[in-house]
Amino acid sequence: MNSILERLFKHDTLTHEQAHDLLCRIAAKEFSPEQVAALLTVFRMRDIRPEELTGFRQALIEHAVPTDLSEFQPIDIVGTGGDGKNTFNISTCACFVVAGAGYKVAKHGNYGASSVSGASTVLELHHVRFTNSNDTLRRSIDQSGVAYLHAPLFHPALATVGPVRRSLGFKTIFNLLGPLVNPSKPSYQMLGVADLPQLRLYSHTLRRTGLGFTVLTSLDGYDEISLTAPFKVITNLSESIINPSDLGLPLATQASLHGGKTAEEAAQIFDHVLCGEATAEQENCVLVNAAFAIHTICPEKEVGECVEEARRSLTDGKALQAWKRFVEINA
Repeated sequence: MNSILERLFKHDTLTHEQAHDLLCRIAAKEFSPEQVAALLTVFRMRDIRPEELTGFRQALIEHAVPTDLSEFQPIDIVGTGGDGKNTFNISTCACFVVAGAGYKVAKHGNYGASSVSGASTVLELHHVRFTNSNDTLRRSIDQSGVAYLHAPLFHPALATVGPVRRSLGFKTIFNLLGPLVNPSKPSYQMLGVADLPQLRLYSHTLRRTGLGFTVLTSLDGYDEISLTAPFKVITNLSESIINPSDLGLPLATQASLHGGKTAEEAAQIFDHVLCGEATAEQENCVLVNAAFAIHTICPEKEVGECVEEARRSLTDGKALQAWKRFVEINA
């Protein structure tokens, strides 16, 4: 480790293979906590390169609890978190809209980073029990359209660095890796990020994975399509800035997307969306995120067509049906 640190202190970078090997050795507990802390501090002081991120990513996935959902060709819909906006559970809600439209979702998630209610929080409040049982996950995605992978159950390698991360008290490379290490290796990914530098980093990284992907950010700092401002989208095929009016959708206010002061309040908004009782702004926000997930899977479709698919899923009760079946299987 010392020789690696000396190189990094001189502003050298790691190849994909070197980053992969380094994280494998960290997972094997070959280094002291002090050495790991020094490494994490280096990557806090400079931007990580896509080849380094993909090397770390590959190592974490190799060390994850194996899960095979490949026959379903699912999509993961996730935001990086950390945008400080405290929205309700937009991407989690969108998962069930996408499932109701007939697509398969393997969502990798955790508790909230910058909101009162992360994906795992809202699911726990509905008495969902997390599992890494492949049989249960396969039954869930087959019958409800959604499998949920609660990150701590799948990444034992992260447990080895947990105490160091907590003692440092700042974001590390592992915060960047979270959205990239779904152990089910989904065929598609829609990833929301909070700013343009992250948009570039993740799009360059995902290009190296072979996934069908969409990376997006709202230009006012949301890690999802908020409809509060124009948003930028990068896919395997294109790059564009889109205004809500381009999709026939009105601007939303930031206040309309707030998740409330408690996890219970956020869960209530989640329920209202799926039951057709939410405000138009809340509903439109979920629909447009679901639409871009559908477009990630079916890039040949017009985005407007995908919006209508998502709307039918919600208004016909298919999204709610998927949600109820998911809870039934995972309770």
